[in-house]
Amino acid sequence: MTQRADVQTFSAPLLPRAGASAGRRHVPASWHFLKRATDLALGGAALLALSPLVAVAAAGIVMVSPGSPFFLQERVGKDGRRFKLFKLRTMVDGAHLRHTEMRDLNEVAGPVFKIRNDPRLHPLGKLLRRTSIDELPNLVNVLLGEMSIVGPRPPLPSEVEHYDDFALRRLTVNPGITCLWQINGRSNVSFEKWMQLDNAYIDSWSPLLDLTIVARTIPAVLRGEGAH
Repeated sequence: MTQRADVQTFSAPLLPRAGASAGRRHVPASWHFLKRATDLALGGAALLALSPLVAVAAAGIVMVSPGSPFFLQERVGKDGRRFKLFKLRTMVDGAHLRHTEMRDLNEVAGPVFKIRNDPRLHPLGKLLRRTSIDELPNLVNVLLGEMSIVGPRPPLPSEVEHYDDFALRRLTVNPGITCLWQINGRSNVSFEKWMQLDNAYIDSWSPLLDLTIVARTIPAVLRGEGAH
């Protein structure tokens, strides 16, 4: 991956280059309407139903690790627009300040940063990640229109700085809570394969495919494969 000088400063929304956006797929307007309606219906119902679980998890985090149980992290969404991603905190407070010193422990290639047994995790962190409970507050981002239920996972700005045109295509659609990567091994998948899965989704998404991915997400979460 080559570093892109034109995206190193995020003072304005990051827009995919012409080569990346040229591959946008035109679909019926009704599909977009249906996707948003589904996001609101499923997102609202899921947030209401799972709020007690989020509350219990948040209380558990407070008990084992000082600091707020919630964590806001800047991510990059459709057309490079930045937003704050809502998550439950899985690491000790201030863990992001130790990011540089952890670089040597990175276990994956490409611009992403993954450690299977990250020493910065608090006592509940590994469980929250394995069960994906830490991602449940993402539903707030869905209701705000910053994310969809299904779509490529939203990247960090520091990751996007190293994207080529193939990877930048993932910014031509709304990011999502679950995706083909999520149900096909997650962190066990190489960065190149991850980008291939996201591009395959962009090239073939439909309301039926979204429902299929949602249905396959539940058993994938229960298996916990690649969740770290």
